[in-house]
Amino acid sequence: MYAILDIETTGGQFNEEGITEIAIYKFDGHEIVDQFISLVNPEIPIQPFVVKLTGINNAMLRSAPKFFEVAKRIIEMTNDCVLVAHNADFDYRILRTEFRRLGYDFNIKTLCTVELSKRLLPEQTSHSLGKLVRALGIPMADRHRASGDAMATVKLFKMLLDKDLDKEIVKELIKFEVKKGIAPKLMDIVENLPSKTGIYYIHKENGGIIFIGKSRNIKKRVNQHFTGITKSAKKIQNEVFTVTYEETGSELIALLKESQEVKIHRPIYNRMSPKSNFSWAVYIEKDANGYLNLKLQKADGRKKEVKSYTSLQEGKDALFRISSHYHLCQKLTGLYETKTHCFQHTINECDGACVEKIAPEQYNLRVQAFIEKNIFDNKTLAILDRGRTISERSAILIENGVYKGYAFYDLNYQINNIEILRNIITPMQSNRDTRNSIQSYIRKSKTIKIINF
Repeated sequence: MYAILDIETTGGQFNEEGITEIAIYKFDGHEIVDQFISLVNPEIPIQPFVVKLTGINNAMLRSAPKFFEVAKRIIEMTNDCVLVAHNADFDYRILRTEFRRLGYDFNIKTLCTVELSKRLLPEQTSHSLGKLVRALGIPMADRHRASGDAMATVKLFKMLLDKDLDKEIVKELIKFEVKKGIAPKLMDIVENLPSKTGIYYIHKENGGIIFIGKSRNIKKRVNQHFTGITKSAKKIQNEVFTVTYEETGSELIALLKESQEVKIHRPIYNRMSPKSNFSWAVYIEKDANGYLNLKLQKADGRKKEVKSYTSLQEGKDALFRISSHYHLCQKLTGLYETKTHCFQHTINECDGACVEKIAPEQYNLRVQAFIEKNIFDNKTLAILDRGRTISERSAILIENGVYKGYAFYDLNYQINNIEILRNIITPMQSNRDTRNSIQSYIRKSKTIKIINF
């Protein structure tokens, strides 16, 4: 017997969501034999984006039953069943969280139709519920409402059962590992952690650090360690005594602190990184004709690089964007191929000789503009980002091209005056990895601001 369900929630921080609607169809493999559909008063506000997605608002839920009032019916509907859902881990986690708040340990076998469809319908380009039902011609009503999504999952599951002739794949994918859930000791540790950005330290009983990590949501990330089924996760679960943390607000500060702390403490369950995660770099070389060439090569610590990348493909993609933005010839970036369009021209195709139409001095000014924008050498600047609270901001100080450390501040004059900024920073180590991490973060982040001194 299967209990096929869908849950709508308030949204919000991990393990702090509340249920707003639940639909369960009891399915015997051939037909629906029972059903339960209800709105649920979560006793907390619904996130605006969820209201827009589902159409369920706070006013609709004021008179709805609270979870403790429907809990008994949910147990009756799921008893001796396999819980089936599209992304079952999410629905099961939400249910377990709600029951845990009532002091009840809800355990059930689970089966995910996402995983099942990937095995039985590998030709599908997407395994989201909406796209799967459209591709399979399954009728669907009330999208993003519990009853509509649950009924679509019933029809999808019935079709998947028919495809699994021997039912071996279904049996294989039924999960038992999460049956016991998270141990009470680990649950207590997670409950005391913040859903904030920062760095965390997992300690064993004698205080020794066995793992260091960083995350935009410390509580969620540590919970993943405590519910993981890998060998390293199991070892952490067995040895953990407590978890300490430091909020940073800024993801970049968390990244830099994690890198330094792992090198200092060398925790047993942190896989030691290679000397650098940035294995490809852009270098500047002047050719025989006096033109500055951009060359993407394997990183070489003996040479002065302009930008670094974690993979060859990332570097190539970046060079295409750089060529376009600075109007550089692709032949001089190492990306040139026959008939490749050159950004030096808007009509003609590059024949490999286009740079002869512009003097080296003029062309090199474009390359120098790229270098000035992306290299820290001899520059003094502050990178401003989020702080740990709404009123606080963070600053990272680069002085003469060297990373000096970070600080948190409330008043602008603290960072506009470099002498004050020097006094309030927490000193940090500077190396190739820190420089590359900072440059990479600047490229990708939309929240930072840079002040040049």
